[in-house]
Amino acid sequence: MTMVRMTWKGLVIQAGLCFAAMIFPGSSRAAQGQTQEQATERAPRLMNATRETQVVNGGLAATVHSVEEHADKREWIGYGVPQAPGEHSACCGNYGNGVGCGTCQLEGGNRGFSTNGNDSLKLEGTHRLAVLLRVEDHKVMRVQVASEDCTLDVGNLRFVWLTNVKASDSVELLTGYVLGAHFDEREHDSLGGEALTAIALHADADRAFAQFVSAQQPEELRKKATFWLGAARGETGLAMLRTMAKSDASSEVRAQVAFALSVSHEPGALDEMIRMAREDQSGHVRGQALFWLAQKAGKKAVGAISNAIENDPETDVKKKAVFALSQLPKDEGVPKLIQVAETNRNAEVRKQAMFWLGQSNDPRALEFFEKVLTQ
Repeated sequence: MTMVRMTWKGLVIQAGLCFAAMIFPGSSRAAQGQTQEQATERAPRLMNATRETQVVNGGLAATVHSVEEHADKREWIGYGVPQAPGEHSACCGNYGNGVGCGTCQLEGGNRGFSTNGNDSLKLEGTHRLAVLLRVEDHKVMRVQVASEDCTLDVGNLRFVWLTNVKASDSVELLTGYVLGAHFDEREHDSLGGEALTAIALHADADRAFAQFVSAQQPEELRKKATFWLGAARGETGLAMLRTMAKSDASSEVRAQVAFALSVSHEPGALDEMIRMAREDQSGHVRGQALFWLAQKAGKKAVGAISNAIENDPETDVKKKAVFALSQLPKDEGVPKLIQVAETNRNAEVRKQAMFWLGQSNDPRALEFFEKVLTQ
């Protein structure tokens, strides 16, 4: 998944409620509770929409199916659920002034999504996520998510907002789309991938992800799920990644685990990447772990890369470790490359170090080459 640069902004919960509680301190708790419940059921701001509201009484799947059956033309269904902890902002790639989400054009071509997992700017209140389903030809064809502070431009279509939705029912509905998808490197299943993203941002989705990464699931689904374990599932996601790093039979999946660990903000993710770089049975996986370690930099990462150059049994992995040195900040990488070029006993490794020094355009590299040529 390549990544649109992920910027997390806090979700804005109905500020008017807090204000009302301050100026009417004598109001009953029951009345306040009712007001808060109404607030969590409230749809995001809408533009260019014919809006309707329906109460879910017979289960979410049955309600969605009923809307599908009666939809004469393209329309949207939406509902709100509690969002996973962290500053996750789903804004269709339109970030407005950088503080709020701006306007999300549901019928436009901009469908980007952002996340950085930064918890430092959380706002008070319960974070809510709007899950949006586009119905076309009497079936759901797309899944979109939006933060509650987004304004949704619905493109002059009907918009059905559902209330009384259970979060567990939402995960179950979306899981059906994920498991019914045909994930393949050659053919991207849009609906399944979008549903997977939406589930990742639900507050309670750990059981669903345990199912997605189980050994019985297709390799491509396991690979795609690993990213969200690192990016959005916190400590539990890290625990699942650790298990996969040690037990998944596919080297391609384990290589993707190394990448997922690199986007995790959990303590311990770096240590697991280092373990993979040293211990994984596959040279391909060790090389990938080294590459992503280089993106993290830091003393631990540099130590693991240097250790691979000296001690990994495969020359190809040693060469990948040299490349990883070239990805470090120059003040860390260039001196290490010079050291390898001067002292490593493997001729192929020395040659690789020389090559990447030549690509660095660093004055220290030029000085090293002049020294070698004049000896």
